[in-house]
Amino acid sequence: MMGIEWLKPAVFFGSVLYALVGVAVFWLCFVIVDKLTPYDLWAEIIEKKNMALAIVVGAMCIAIGMIVAAAVG
Repeated sequence: MMGIEWLKPAVFFGSVLYALVGVAVFWLCFVIVDKLTPYDLWAEIIEKKNMALAIVVGAMCIAIGMIVAAAVG
């Protein structure tokens, strides 16, 4: 059991820093993938209701998240 170890400032701020780095890397990867696709992902998914593309983008987000979590953690 970890107890209150996670309440120490160094541990807490280190966790917050890793979380921010992970979110920034995830966002950067998503923007790169969005730019590499020949169409606007947001318009395709939201406006045109492209469910297949939404599933592919969701799977890609999960995969990028797993890679970032493994790299940061």
